[in-house]
Amino acid sequence: MSASLRHQVGQLIIAGLEGPDLTSTERAWLKLIRPGGVILFRRNIEGASQTIRLLREATEVAGSPSFRCVDLEGGLVDRLRDLIAPMPSPAAVYATRKPALFKKHGRLIAREARSLGFNAVFAPVLDLALPASASVMRTRVVSSDPAEVAAYALAFLDGFAMEAIVGCGKHFPGLGGGNLDSHHSMPVIQRSWDEVWNQDLAPFRALTGHLPMIMVAHASYPQASGTMLPASISPFWITKVLRGELHYRGLIISDDMEMGGILTQTSIEEAAIEAVAAGTDILEICKDPALVLRAYEALLSEAEHSPSFRRRVQLAAGRIVRCKEQRTLASAPKRPPGLERLRLQVKHFAREIETTPPIHSDFKQL
Repeated sequence: MSASLRHQVGQLIIAGLEGPDLTSTERAWLKLIRPGGVILFRRNIEGASQTIRLLREATEVAGSPSFRCVDLEGGLVDRLRDLIAPMPSPAAVYATRKPALFKKHGRLIAREARSLGFNAVFAPVLDLALPASASVMRTRVVSSDPAEVAAYALAFLDGFAMEAIVGCGKHFPGLGGGNLDSHHSMPVIQRSWDEVWNQDLAPFRALTGHLPMIMVAHASYPQASGTMLPASISPFWITKVLRGELHYRGLIISDDMEMGGILTQTSIEEAAIEAVAAGTDILEICKDPALVLRAYEALLSEAEHSPSFRRRVQLAAGRIVRCKEQRTLASAPKRPPGLERLRLQVKHFAREIETTPPIHSDFKQL
């Protein structure tokens, strides 16, 4: 049972790497933990051949099928802008009011990811474009109208599906009402339950059947939930609302557990245990190998000593494995791609977005 449990705990972690090549230390802990996936950032991406090799080696060392993840939204969050070309932001694409361009946005981002060996992209953003968060979210968000957010995201996800890329809606239950950056500190969002349910949650409610993954925010909603607990470790938000009220059956993933939004509130060990106990399936730990190991050992120890927590780990690991088996994940390319054609496609799309006048349409109905 110990070996099986260790593997199940490892499935619950998506881990970041330190640089463009695997170090001997990384090879050792990847082999020990066997994480369910890895995530790359700009620090890890220098060239097409190098990125493909890094993803392939990390997957081979981990010894099981992996989610190979990257954040690609376009605009402010674009890990491939230096390697390929800058991708237009969600706000810029949405301003055209053309669903065909929303879909093209998703498909081009997915094509970029697939060409380099990724099979999962943490996008689209479903947060509302509200005044409180304007200085934080900026061009990552598209509209204050939940129906329009959902319409953009649905077309965007259609583009992902065409390239067999797994998408992830974020940041549940919504960061639109927050005025702090959860990378550094925990936003306390003072919105009522009615506001959250009818506005912030509306895009998630509309898209639950279309989202393979949903990412939960490190933010507190005391008026709506009656507690200061960040949503990422809250049974109220994860189990009661997301699983219960929204009937979501996909994978629930935390935002990066290294962010100030959670580590200013508790230790990595406690955060990892509380997140999984609350109903989270996957913990994203994006850089520090010490934090990856501490979270892994904390989860394993808790699972060994608590039958109820062990069942929770087994349930999450089973859901992750089934997702990997049931979905046609984009396969890694067998040879380094020539990026020039893709680079031209992205540049042409950027010019198309810049020169398309906004069309005022009604996206109230999906």
